[in-house]
Amino acid sequence: MSNQKLTRILSIDGGGIRGIIPGQILVALEEKLQQMDNDPKARLADYFDLIAGTSTGGILTCIYLFPSPEDSSKPRFSAKEAVELYLDRGDEIFDISFWHKVRSAGGITDEKYDESNLEEALDDYLDDLMLSELVKPSLITSYDIKNRKGHFFKSHRAKKDKSYNFLVRDAARATSAAPTYFEVARVKSETKMVYPLIDGGVFVNNPALCAYSEARTTRFDRFRDKPKAAEMAVLSIGTGNQDESYQYKKAKNWGAVQWIVPIIDIMMSGVAETVDYQLKQIYDAVGKPNQYLRISPDLGDASPKMDNASMENLKALKQAGIDNAKKSDKALTDFAKLLIDNK
Repeated sequence: MSNQKLTRILSIDGGGIRGIIPGQILVALEEKLQQMDNDPKARLADYFDLIAGTSTGGILTCIYLFPSPEDSSKPRFSAKEAVELYLDRGDEIFDISFWHKVRSAGGITDEKYDESNLEEALDDYLDDLMLSELVKPSLITSYDIKNRKGHFFKSHRAKKDKSYNFLVRDAARATSAAPTYFEVARVKSETKMVYPLIDGGVFVNNPALCAYSEARTTRFDRFRDKPKAAEMAVLSIGTGNQDESYQYKKAKNWGAVQWIVPIIDIMMSGVAETVDYQLKQIYDAVGKPNQYLRISPDLGDASPKMDNASMENLKALKQAGIDNAKKSDKALTDFAKLLIDNK
């Protein structure tokens, strides 16, 4: 290897409130890292060189990489504190008032949810932090509807160029601006450039391949410089497999309204599966299949809906995360050892 240590990448899919599942799996991974590395204060961000996320995964990315007030080079929040955003505030974020429901005709003539509750939660967690202040490189996805292209929030790029620097809460708001659910985000860079952005899940719900591509062009430190596939370790986590199928007899006569929810689901799951296939082929080709781990969790008793934030479903999502972490215990243990060995 030309690089002395593996570049370690964490990628988290989009999926609304289902972000509790990967969040809970990462709680288990963090606890495992603390035990195996004999460091009870260790954080996920200590063991990854780049964290990427789409939508709910993008929000988690922002929280994992938030700096500590005591030491700005160290992460502040634990994985448990990160997932608590959803467990504590999920019912508020996906709350819909009677008048908004009437005004939007149940989400048909306007976005389904008022974005103010989401923005308040992001403000409380992320405050006025700038992207350039995150403790590690990041790749947070969104889509620019004006210029018709993907927009990636990169903290490592923001450190060098103010035109790429944004408030972290604006990046989190943009990556989670799911069409039909929340209003388009209007964000402004440090140089006052304005971008109208929506959820990156419309084109890259699984950002693992984007993260891999970004790492190929990035100098992280003197041990990790523009790494090749064999010089990276990638952990990619989904937000729950959708088992619902769509029958021909039912779908053949659907119009635009009936297709809205199914087409979003199909695009998200299809993109995620395609990226997983591509990365498996890459790592098989270089003879390093153990350096790529994809966890596609089962939903268990949880609802597949991205906005079901009932107390019953929040508990079911948390339990699904716990169950999937146990199911993947050996794979997580092996990957944790890889992370520690390349710290």
